[in-house]
Amino acid sequence: MKYKYQSMKKILSILFGVALFFSCTDQAINLEQKDAITYGVAFSTPERCELAIVGCYDAAQSGYYPGNNQRRGYPFGAATVQQGDMKGENMLNVQQFFAVTYNGDYTVASPNGQAHWECTYQMINKINIVIEGLRTAAENGVITQEKAIDGEAEVRFLRALGLHELLVFFALPYAATPNASHYGVPVSTVPINTIDKVEEAKEAGRATVEETYKQILDDLNFAEQNLAATRAGGLKISRATKGAAVALKTRVYQHMGKWTEVITESNKIVSPTAPFTSPIGAYALTATPEGPFANNKSNTESIFSIENSALDNATNNGSLSQFYFTVRSLVCVSPIIINAGFWLKDDLRRAQLLKRAEYGGINAFWSWKYRTGTVMNDWTPILRYAEVLLNYAEAEARKNGVTQKAVDLLNAVRNRAVTDHALQFTTASFANVDALMTAILQEREIEFLAEGRRWPDIHRLTYDSKYAVKSKDGKSGIPDKASWGSMKTESYNPASGVVDANIIKTAGFNFEDRRYIFPIPLSEITSNPKIAEQQNAGW
Repeated sequence: MKYKYQSMKKILSILFGVALFFSCTDQAINLEQKDAITYGVAFSTPERCELAIVGCYDAAQSGYYPGNNQRRGYPFGAATVQQGDMKGENMLNVQQFFAVTYNGDYTVASPNGQAHWECTYQMINKINIVIEGLRTAAENGVITQEKAIDGEAEVRFLRALGLHELLVFFALPYAATPNASHYGVPVSTVPINTIDKVEEAKEAGRATVEETYKQILDDLNFAEQNLAATRAGGLKISRATKGAAVALKTRVYQHMGKWTEVITESNKIVSPTAPFTSPIGAYALTATPEGPFANNKSNTESIFSIENSALDNATNNGSLSQFYFTVRSLVCVSPIIINAGFWLKDDLRRAQLLKRAEYGGINAFWSWKYRTGTVMNDWTPILRYAEVLLNYAEAEARKNGVTQKAVDLLNAVRNRAVTDHALQFTTASFANVDALMTAILQEREIEFLAEGRRWPDIHRLTYDSKYAVKSKDGKSGIPDKASWGSMKTESYNPASGVVDANIIKTAGFNFEDRRYIFPIPLSEITSNPKIAEQQNAGW
């Protein structure tokens, strides 16, 4: 059932037309425009309360790009995938849209980083407004207390998702300092809807990483306790549920390196033995690797996705089906992963989730996860059951070594694509836990290709003495990447284990380089002296 319409979007954009959380602080705030629902009326009926909740999903899906006021899918409608892939090495930038992210050429003025920061905080501020409005509506008898709590749980899930996104792109990983005492991101749980509140918020500055994670977990625990286990139709995927909150907690604890907690949370939605299913929400892997993408609006594996429609999407300048295939030919799959020996040649993901097509005289590989071309209504995957299983597998291996459980969890994802029994893993396949961990991390590279999960993995592993991704100098960092200008058709040699050194022309850098994480945008530091004092090192 469709629940977002263009007219509703107009109402919501006016209703929540307050200043960007910390940016744009010199702009006057007008909540009484002639064609707007006023702030006082916005939560005066159950229907308007529901629209306000939906508006938070809309803010997650379709933020605007600086300078041209066009939708580009910031933060979660598309950009989280594109930014996460372009900071990694397994997808290859073909043209200019995300070249600054791919090449590491960004500055404090780069619009990609600015949009990621501003649109995420705009979403968070809308969420804070809605929480206050729902609580007031319940106090006034407009909606029931149960409805207010359910709505608050939904939007707090989104707030947790947004805060974690900001940590991954704008802060060093949890393990960078003892007790994660280094700079995280600004955290606010109150609405910034007056000039006075803007000024108050500017005094807060950046929370520590530990403090930011505490707020994330507070939000997710509240969401888990109060969200419905499932919803009807496509809302099971496009709206927050209890299972989505638990799944996101497995990711959050993974980034914190808290493996016991990853196992505890995973056990809530993973059955004790294979075939693994969830007692909450009935999640299960689809029968084939393409299931979550060919049927992205209705399948058992997608736990939470951002809804896009033909009328409401990231547009031809941002949508995943335009970017990742030959509609626009902006991002292809790199020979670095295509040629990887650990990705077996007969793996079904090569046949089902890749397409080969020529562009610029090169017969390149493109992702076939987003299939709707110019219609642009693929839903953006945020949480899949496959991720929960691999999060669990990693935690089990780290805590308990080479166990049958860890191998079974890995195989659940891998074996639906590697169907030759002779090539499937057993515990005897791994001489030690390092071998198993390597297999799990490599499986993540394959399974989440073109879903934006590569940078989050590089980021969280930065301070891992055994499993960090390495830059060319041997330190933790971003590896060197292929350059489209050096590519040729023969650069692809699937599963060969060999990558032509002549195409590796885009230099990576280690974690000590200031470019490892994004700088706080210029729009922020020029309007907020406190944040300017807390800019990321080197910027």
